[in-house]
This record gives sequence, structure tokens and C-alpha cells, in this order.
Amino acid sequence: MASIRLISSSIIQAESPRKKPDRIELTPWDLQHLLVDYLQEGLLFRKPKPQEEKPNMTLIHHLKASLLRTIDFFAPLAGRIASVEYEDETTSFFIDCNNAGALFVHAVAEKVTISDLIEPVYVPETFNSFFQLNEVKNIEGTSKPLLAVQVTELADGIFIACSINHSVVDGASFWHFFNSWSEISRGSDNLSKLPIFRRSLLDGVDYPFRIPLIKKQIQDHFILPPPLQVKVFHFTKQSIVKIKTKANAEMNTDKISSLQALLSHFWRSIMRNSHLDPNQETILFLVTGVRQQLQQLPEQYFGNAIQSAMVTLRAGELLEKGLGNAAWQINKIVANHTEENFMNFLKSWAKSPRLYQTGQMMNNALLTASSPRFDIYGNDFGWGRPIAAGHGVGSRLRGMLIAYCGVEEGSIDIKVCLSPETFQAMENDEEFMADIGRFLLVNIPMIPKL
Repeated sequence: MASIRLISSSIIQAESPRKKPDRIELTPWDLQHLLVDYLQEGLLFRKPKPQEEKPNMTLIHHLKASLLRTIDFFAPLAGRIASVEYEDETTSFFIDCNNAGALFVHAVAEKVTISDLIEPVYVPETFNSFFQLNEVKNIEGTSKPLLAVQVTELADGIFIACSINHSVVDGASFWHFFNSWSEISRGSDNLSKLPIFRRSLLDGVDYPFRIPLIKKQIQDHFILPPPLQVKVFHFTKQSIVKIKTKANAEMNTDKISSLQALLSHFWRSIMRNSHLDPNQETILFLVTGVRQQLQQLPEQYFGNAIQSAMVTLRAGELLEKGLGNAAWQINKIVANHTEENFMNFLKSWAKSPRLYQTGQMMNNALLTASSPRFDIYGNDFGWGRPIAAGHGVGSRLRGMLIAYCGVEEGSIDIKVCLSPETFQAMENDEEFMADIGRFLLVNIPMIPKL
């Protein structure tokens, strides 16, 4: 296993925060993530040529300096989670924009090459070391940085990894920050899309939310997961059109989206190759963004604006009624996500708070995450676009499907975490494999907490 050397670690603080708020209240969308892991995503770049580096400034110095200027626009990321305990044994949480600082780490893995990361069947265990704050829960943001960046120099590349507290950002806000950092790194003094932190945008919502947080909920009960593998399935623009057309034709409609068709394709194959009883209920947990449906929220709203939904079908119906039927069930659930339903969720959550918890999924359930709409491959820091994306250990749960844009225009990559036996069965699934553009097998070791 190739070693990674930590060269330096420092706390960086905003120097000239723009319109810095002192306190940002957490909404139910934020609070429900308190007991799960930080969001961890990173990008792999080729190492810039010497003439592409800034004069009189090393690459690491440049990235650190541009990050510092970016944090001026994102003051909450330099803050901490703060809590207030009440006599009725409830607790409220908010972001204290106290400029305690974000973490910046410089590491070197001089024996690791780009080909070591993107060509082998197995990802080396050192991959996990590209990220800071592994297995840290968001509630620990009371004492740990809300943003941790690690820049790892490889033999011929650079891996830039961000870990951001999931009670502070969702995927859209995560990539809003990443996009902004690359924009500043390219030489811009201002952002093309400024973040909006105001929670007053949500009409009829009373702050703070007080939740009966029981201390035993916070205890980490680690369960050794079964052997798991991760595959990245790549769908070309042409293969996506093929699957989407098939799904819509089966239901005599044109309303089924590309992603809904792709998720249904996986849902059916995974459950078929899990050999479930036909009467057993199967579950697809969807995580959808609400910015587009909720008029009160602008695109630049910085925080969590996501809501989960559950699609269920008995295994027999899922397999017998075809791709189109499964995709149509997803479509109906998504269509039911209206502004009224979103606001009702916020009000009902306040009366009966529920927090997500990290754990292994049941073999009849799948969980979706991320979105192909996020601008991942547009992150040019000044020497070229990224060549691959990576995720941290917190996203590697059995049954998780992470969908994001591919390198080629119009393509979609879906990262799937399952048992080796299920993957082997899927490879022999002619119906499933016939519609795959190509796939990459990545076996990521699951390292238990000691």
C-alpha cells in the first residue's frame, strides 16, 4: 500500500468576510443530518506544467490563498455548530459564524500515479486518506471545522478533496462552494453566483427548532459491514436515450426523465439478483432537491434544501411489470413534491423531529444521492478540467446509488455499492447489461473503526 505523507496542516480564517452573518439558524432540512457523516467529494486533476503555475507562488500556496479568498464569501464554513440546551431537555442548534476557521491540509503521495487510481480494478486503501474528517458526524461540528480541505500531490496529478458538514450544506451548496473556489483560483475577484444565507426566505417557519436530542442517539454503534464493492457504471448519452425511450414507450408517455429511467434500471436488476420473495416489498429512497419547486428559495440558497421520499413496489410487480412501470412510480412520487408539501413537512417535523442515522441498508432497499445536474467537471482551477471524481467513505453504504454527470457531455455515471455476489449476478443479467454503455469495477475496502 502506497504511503501518504502529511506535509502541513493549518486553520485558515476569513480575512474580509463579505456581509458576514453572526448566526444562521438551522432548518429541519439541516437538522435531520446531525447524526450522519460529513459530505466528502473530491476531484482528480493532472499535475500542471511548470509554466502553468503562478509566478513566485507554488501550486499549494496558490490553492490555499484562493481558498482563503473564497471563504470570505462563505463565512459560515469558517464557523462552528453551536447548541442551546433547555430545561425541558430539548436542544436547538445554529451556525455560529465566529470565524474559528477551516482546515487546510497538504499531503504528498509521490509513488501514487493517476493510472493507479483510475485504471486498476481495485482502489488502493490509501484512497480514504485523501479526505479529512472520515466518519465524523455532523453534530461534532460544535468542536470540529465545518470545512476541511486536503490537497494531495501525486506523482503526476493532484487530488483536491473537500469534507463539509452536511448540516450546513447539501450537494447543491457543496458544489456551489467548489465551483466558486475554482472560479477564484482562475483569477476572478468576485463570484458569478453569490451564496444567500437568509433563513427568513422560508415564510411561516419559526426559529429556533428545539429537538429532544437524547444523548444515547449520538453514541456511535459501529457494525462491521459485510464485504462490499463499489462499481461506477458509465452511461453514454446514446445509452441513456435508449433506456429513457424504452421506459416512456412502455407507459405511453414522455414524462419519465433520464434519471428516473436509469434508477429504475438499477432498481429492477439489483432486486432481481437479490432473489427476493415476489411478495416482499422493495424500497427506493429518493433524495430530491426543492430549490426548483419552492419559489421562496433562490438557486443560490446556501444550506440544505433537499427532501426524501420513498417509492415501494413488491418484488414481483417490480420485475413483471417492466422498466416503464417502475420509472412511472418514481415519476409520480417526484411529481407529488409540491411547494405545499414541502412547507407542510417543515411544520410537521417541528412537532415530531426525526434524525437520519448511519447504518447498513436492508437487502430490499436502495438509497439515491447526488445529481447529474451538479457542475463537477467544470471545476478548472487554472490548469485544466478534472479527469475523475471521487467520494469519501461516508457514502459507501450497501445499496447506495450516487448519480453524477460523466466526463463526456450528456453522459451520467452511477456509483453503486453492493455485495460482490450481487454484482457478479448483475454482470450475468442480460437485460441489465444490454443497456450499459460500459462499466468500471472499483472494489473499495470497508475499514472498520477501531
